[in-house]
Amino acid sequence: MVSTDAKTAIVTGGAKGIGRGCAHALADAGFDIVLVDLLDDEMARTKGEIEARGRRCLTYHADVADFARAGDVADDVLRQFGRIDFLLNNAGKAMPKGLLEITEEEWDRTIDLNLKSCFNWCRATVPAMQRQGAGRIVSMSSINAYSGGVTSAVSKLAYAAAKAGILGLTRSLAKELGPTITVNAICPGLIKTETPNPVIRAREDDLVTGIVLGRVGTPQDIGQLVAFLATVEPNFITGQDFVIDGFQWKL
Repeated sequence: MVSTDAKTAIVTGGAKGIGRGCAHALADAGFDIVLVDLLDDEMARTKGEIEARGRRCLTYHADVADFARAGDVADDVLRQFGRIDFLLNNAGKAMPKGLLEITEEEWDRTIDLNLKSCFNWCRATVPAMQRQGAGRIVSMSSINAYSGGVTSAVSKLAYAAAKAGILGLTRSLAKELGPTITVNAICPGLIKTETPNPVIRAREDDLVTGIVLGRVGTPQDIGQLVAFLATVEPNFITGQDFVIDGFQWKL
């Protein structure tokens, strides 16, 4: 185990997109980073970017829906970094099929990746936070938790149901784990990443007309809020869900 005064942040789905942007922001805020993903090449790239910022970085090839694997990774992080201070439940996957197209297996996998994964990683990391007497958790929901899967949405009902479940989980855990551990959620709107979503790419000009700030969001926009929630002192924020969508009034 390496002794360090640095705090440790775990980012699931940290190899690219929003997770990568948040990992950058957390590293810039002084955290050593743990990346969890299935995309090994992209995760190696992000690890290099984190280390170029002067922070340490561990990477783990892991399916976030695997309960036992989450526990194993958390144990290894504690052996190597000595502490877990912040968890970002970012991993998830879109599911564009509607009620009459989606299979039972696709429904279950969507719930597992987007909602059960949050339970898995909270369960794996909270004991360390409790022993430390402090910790912070942020889970990535979506504006689809409010709107449902509409025409412009990346995903339909299974995804929206999972993301709505994250809001209930967030409020429940905030009550259960306070006052030493804070738990919040973020609900992004349209976010443009380095792998363009075909819905955004095809309709970006039209979609932007429904956003007050006149553009789609970026991973950096989300990362700024994540870093704030990870570091703000004094902190009087828990059990909240933050919509960050440039005010997407036209869904």
